[in-house]
Amino acid sequence: MISKCRWKLLAMLAFVLVVMVWYSISREDRYIELFYFPILEKKEPCLQGEAERKVSKLFGNYSQEQPIFLQLKDYFWVKTPSAYELPYGTKGSEDLLLRVLAITSYSIPESIQRLKCRRCVVVGNGHRLRNSLLGEAINKYDVVIRLNNAPVAGYEGDVGSKTTMRLFYPESAHFNPKVEDNPDTLLVLVAFKAMDFHWIESILSDKKRVRKGFWKQPPLIWDVNPKQIRILNPFFMEIAADKLLRLPMQQPHKIKQKPTTGLLAITLALHLCDLVHIAGFGYPDAQNKKESIHYYEQITIKSMAWSGHNVSRGPLAGQWTGLLNTQGDPERAGVIQKIITNRVEC
Repeated sequence: MISKCRWKLLAMLAFVLVVMVWYSISREDRYIELFYFPILEKKEPCLQGEAERKVSKLFGNYSQEQPIFLQLKDYFWVKTPSAYELPYGTKGSEDLLLRVLAITSYSIPESIQRLKCRRCVVVGNGHRLRNSLLGEAINKYDVVIRLNNAPVAGYEGDVGSKTTMRLFYPESAHFNPKVEDNPDTLLVLVAFKAMDFHWIESILSDKKRVRKGFWKQPPLIWDVNPKQIRILNPFFMEIAADKLLRLPMQQPHKIKQKPTTGLLAITLALHLCDLVHIAGFGYPDAQNKKESIHYYEQITIKSMAWSGHNVSRGPLAGQWTGLLNTQGDPERAGVIQKIITNRVEC
């Protein structure tokens, strides 16, 4: 009799254990789905023109007629020259820009143009991407935008392998496009100064290399197909600075407040796409000086403290943290967050 009771008790315990394990797994799956799992797995509807409608609430009188990339034809018989110098315009750099545009292109791939609704993701370089396993999800977007010299090779499981566009500037061009990008990736030059045009011209035309005028020496040899190069319209730098960060367009030379490449990429995405998500944005907490800033290297907040790209101090430190919280102007911050995504995946 005692033996039968023991068997019944063991059976009940086994049943309870199975139920607990099942419940635990289901909760874990739900956690992954809500906070970590690919957005597109949920088949979120893509509404044509949705980003444009939301952006208009933030930017006010905003036109999406502006071309994403600069075109040669726009600089012949110009009736309304640019009002600003680089990086917010092309004033004073027109002749140099003409030479660059003559050897580059401006088209957007037909595969993107024909989409009725464009799903886009801007992939940041943040440490939180490490071990995120977001690679498969990222690859499912129509447009994947990457930043600077962030590597893909060796990190595909976390950051994906698809790259539609990569924004860069000369000092950040220390990557091999044939290794880190796809054959049809658009390499989008963000020009901060006239020397950036000199550099890309010397690379593509094999002219005498430019060595001075950079805060970091750019590559002197860069194996790239000129057909992949695009020149970003400075309009997006102006919008990011003026409408999002509310920076003055005319600043003293000693003050160099400019939008980050990440903020610029998202501004571009809001112009091009109908649905925009972001992943891998944000810096470690300022108190956590030992955590890596990027997913691909061991540089920390502490080691960057006195570099030219200081992320721990200064008026623009934590641009995205400032934009995506509710301090200062809750209504505006809320609009910005909803425009980009209902949920930051990483």
